Amino acid sequence: MRRKSSQLAGVLFVLSLLLAVSCGPANVTSDDVVVRLGFSAWPGWFPWQVAQEKGIFQKHNVRVELQWFDSYTDSMNALKAEQLDANSQTLNDTISAVAGGADQVIVLVNDNSTGNDQIIVREGINTLADLKGKKLAAEEGSVSHFFLSLVLERAGLTLQDITFVPLETGKAAAAFAAGQVDGVAVFAPFTTQALKRPASKVLTSSKDFPGAVSDHLVFTRRFVEQHPQQVQKVVDAWFDTLKYIQEHPDESVAIMAKQANVTVAEYKQYATGTRIFNAQENVAAFQPGKDMTSLPFAAQKVSAFLVQTGLAKNQPDVSRLFDDQFVKTYVAQAQ
Repeated sequence: MRRKSSQLAGVLFVLSLLLAVSCGPANVTSDDVVVRLGFSAWPGWFPWQVAQEKGIFQKHNVRVELQWFDSYTDSMNALKAEQLDANSQTLNDTISAVAGGADQVIVLVNDNSTGNDQIIVREGINTLADLKGKKLAAEEGSVSHFFLSLVLERAGLTLQDITFVPLETGKAAAAFAAGQVDGVAVFAPFTTQALKRPASKVLTSSKDFPGAVSDHLVFTRRFVEQHPQQVQKVVDAWFDTLKYIQEHPDESVAIMAKQANVTVAEYKQYATGTRIFNAQENVAAFQPGKDMTSLPFAAQKVSAFLVQTGLAKNQPDVSRLFDDQFVKTYVAQAQ
């Protein structure tokens, strides 16, 4: 009897486990999934703060844990380590992460920089050709580094023609302001700090290089494959936020300026230097093309830069980097 009872107990135990396993996932709905979304100091990303404060994520029935990073680099590292599900970052930095083994997907174009990425120089440097032999700072491997390479290329120069000083973006701006380097490649709002140096000026900016600096919502591939509905809801919330900002500009700018730790007047100056993309512009950007306004073309240009500078050993595989299904779905629903 004891043997039979033991066998019966074992059978009942296995059945209970099977029941628990079969019932468990049915109790987990998409509404229970939390999207860990990171962002940092860039005008094209501050709308996320508006989305949070005005309840736009809740409106779209998506639970978002919005995480602010004082250091942009820290936010990228968090996504690489999958401590975040999504992050706001540039095309350049995303491809750099992919080259290092990360599996990430660009699902949305937040904006293109149209002046907020700048080469700021000291007095006496007046042309791009004058950069030759000068000491220039930027964050190594970052979009500022890439932008500096494009500027030098236009002048017929390379990174070997300057003394490159690799510094984190905030430190690069501070070093220039303190007179430690001749010029710096930085983005807003760090441009404000750099320009505090007496007689300094903007030599050129991303306004002169359309499509060179694009900014995106980037997810881990794991999250996209496991929770596509949540990705769609975040994308929908983004476009809804842009609509809210357009309808409530003063309130929205106040929210974004506070997060940027600048005055409303200062923040408004950044507006002309960042072109926020609408849904139709998103769809167009994902298409193949022959200049930097096409993401596939730009990706090849960035990949070549990473190899040339030794930041990547081999050409990164960007064949699966872009996924435009979510912006296309939004457009279809809107129509």
